[in-house]
Amino acid sequence: MMNYNIKEVANRLKGLRLAYDLSVEEFCEKTGIDVEQYKLIEAGEKDFSVTFLYKCSEVFDVDLVELLTGSGPHLSTYSIVRKDKGLPIERRERFAYQHLAYLFKDKDIEPLLVKAPFEEGAEDKPIALSVHKGQEWDYILKGKLKFLYDGHTEYLSEGDSLYYSSNKPHGMIAVDGENCDFLAILIKEKE
Repeated sequence: MMNYNIKEVANRLKGLRLAYDLSVEEFCEKTGIDVEQYKLIEAGEKDFSVTFLYKCSEVFDVDLVELLTGSGPHLSTYSIVRKDKGLPIERRERFAYQHLAYLFKDKDIEPLLVKAPFEEGAEDKPIALSVHKGQEWDYILKGKLKFLYDGHTEYLSEGDSLYYSSNKPHGMIAVDGENCDFLAILIKEKE
């Protein structure tokens, strides 16, 4: 299994930004992140979200896994990732992700197993929203998920699935006193 280091990811981001001759401000405009937040990320002092990394991979036209690990996937015919052996990505508000196709190159999708922890009182707080190109399909494996999408609220339970255009503000939290596990399939925007 591949692993990654946050400071090394930050160095790769900075190196790619400089190689593409982008100022911090230009890069932040392309990825939709606040300049001060990005400076902390690039310095290795702030956490980053999967959505942010996904946007970076699009800007730089590199595989998400290559941004995380420094080496790209090499398999092109098929790839097996055994149970609990996905590339771990523990980011965004304690959500834990496992990339389920990190060894396969030139992917049309980014399949992730997401573990959203239940957090007491989270329903009373604003839910963090994100936006990224393409579409997304989520399938609830366990628990219940509150999903916000462009002003709409939906609740999903085990066996429910959701397909949406991810270019509108969306976010989610686990509800009803238990963690929620779901598959998230990020579908790249067609050229």
